[in-house]
Amino acid sequence: MNTRTIGKLTVSEIGMGCMGFSHGYGAVPPEAYSIDAIRAAYDYGCTFFDTAETYGREQFYPGHNEELVGKALKDIRKNIVLATKLHITTEEYIPSEPVYNILRSHLDASLKRLQTDYIDLYYWHRVNEDIPLQDVAAAMGRLIREGLIRGWGLSQVPVQTLRIAQDITPLTAVQNLYSMVERDCEDELIPYCQEQHIGLVAFSPIASGLLSGKVTADTKFTGDDVRKFVPQLSQENIKGNQPIVDLLAGWAKRKNCTSAQICLAWMLKKYPHVIPIPGSKNKERILENLKASEVVLTDAEFAELQQGLDACQVYGHRGIDESQQRSFSRNWRKE
Repeated sequence: MNTRTIGKLTVSEIGMGCMGFSHGYGAVPPEAYSIDAIRAAYDYGCTFFDTAETYGREQFYPGHNEELVGKALKDIRKNIVLATKLHITTEEYIPSEPVYNILRSHLDASLKRLQTDYIDLYYWHRVNEDIPLQDVAAAMGRLIREGLIRGWGLSQVPVQTLRIAQDITPLTAVQNLYSMVERDCEDELIPYCQEQHIGLVAFSPIASGLLSGKVTADTKFTGDDVRKFVPQLSQENIKGNQPIVDLLAGWAKRKNCTSAQICLAWMLKKYPHVIPIPGSKNKERILENLKASEVVLTDAEFAELQQGLDACQVYGHRGIDESQQRSFSRNWRKE
C-alpha cells in the first residue's frame, strides 16, 4: 500500500479504526476473530491503527479496545503507527495542579494496555471546555520531548481551535468527521492543515455505512450502535440521500469495485495529506476498504464524480465542532 506523511510519521494511506471490536456497532465478534482481523489488515499493508481509552462501554469496559489492539499488534509494534486518545473529565482537573500529571496518568495506563513504551500519535479525544487547551498543548509538548509520544492531535475541532494549539505545540494530526456527505473540513480546516503540514485523519469516511449502499431505510440499529444517532441515517434522511448512494453505485459498476471503495478512492485523490480510517468489525469489509488503495480515479473521472456529488443535496448534518460539552457521543450515552 502507498504511504503518506503526517508530521514526522509515515503511515499507510488508509488506516484502520478499531472501535467496532469493542463497542459502537452492536454485538462484537469474539476476541480471536478480532485479533485475526487486525493482523489480516496488517498483512495486507495497513500500518496505521486507531483506538482510544474509552472504547469498550456497555458489554465491556473502558480500555478494552486498547487491550485488544495491544494483543494483536505487540509482535509487530515497531512496524506500525499506533494512535490512541485520552478523555479528561472535569472532575479530575484541579486548576492548581499541572495538567501534565493528568495526561501522564492516562498515558501510562494506555501504554500498559497497549503493551508498548511509546505512542506514535496521542489525541485529546474531544476538547473539554473546562480545561485550558493551552495547558494541554504544553503538556503534550513535554510528553513529546520525553519520548513517550511521537506526536499529538485533536479531534472534532474547527480551524480556530487548531490555531491555538498549533502555536504552542505543533500538531501531527487532527481526527475529524469527513466524508462525501460531511465536508465541513474542506472550507477552512483542510487548507490550514495543508499549510501547516498537519494530517487530516478522516473518521467515518463511508458515512457509517450509508455510502456503501448497505444501509437502507429499513435497517434497524440496536444496543449500543451509535448509528441510531447519525443524522444521515434517520429513515427520512436515508431516503433523501439516495441519489448520492445511486451515484456511487453507478461509479462502482463502472470501475468494477464497491461503492465504499469509490468513497475512499475519491478522498485519496482529492487531498494528499488526508488519511481515511474506516472502521468495521467484519474482516471481509476491513480488507475491502483497504483494497480501495487499488482503485485509481483519473483526473477526468474525479472531476466527473465531483460534479455529480456537487449536484446532490445532502440530508442530515453533524459537523466537526464538538467538545465534551457539545458532543455527539453524549447523545448516545444517554440511551
